[in-house]
Amino acid sequence: MADASRINLTNQFLIAMPGMADGNFAGAVVYLCEHTEKGALGLVINKPIDIKLKNLFEKVDLSLTRDDLADAPVYYGGPVQTERGFVLHERQSDEAGPYSSTLSIPGGSLDMTTSKDVLEALSNGAGPKKILVTLGYSGWGAGQLEDELGRNGWLTVDAQPEVIFDTPIEQRYERALSLLGFDPRMLSQEAGHA
Repeated sequence: MADASRINLTNQFLIAMPGMADGNFAGAVVYLCEHTEKGALGLVINKPIDIKLKNLFEKVDLSLTRDDLADAPVYYGGPVQTERGFVLHERQSDEAGPYSSTLSIPGGSLDMTTSKDVLEALSNGAGPKKILVTLGYSGWGAGQLEDELGRNGWLTVDAQPEVIFDTPIEQRYERALSLLGFDPRMLSQEAGHA
């Protein structure tokens, strides 16, 4: 029987608290694609790396003809499997999807695809309109994320796709914080205990 008290943060943003000691996550906003009793998987959405999508496509022998995507950055998705691509995108309602390896994220309107067929569709001018491509992902083992939350490492809030796809990169952290409904300048780097 499932533990009814277990939190499920699927389709939420994890926002690194100021003073996050782990350099992989300082200033990061992570979109959680999956959170179960076995662990969690997410993608950092606000840390671009020095690779453009057109260059990534060239590396896998595909061309990218969509001007709206060619100069878009590839993101650092997290420290796990950094040689592997992850595509976060709007859920396809047409005949183009689903792709051969897609996780439909419960509670939201997004999918995360790891198979090359999504890149092939984009290369042919089809595929999802809004995408975010990462190399690597962020992963937590069973209970690990809950432990970090208990030590005030992260804030959590329901994810909004417009923060991922429509907000300028340098504003995503503040925009995600603003979803909590308070002034982020009120955050302290010190955890308080009464």
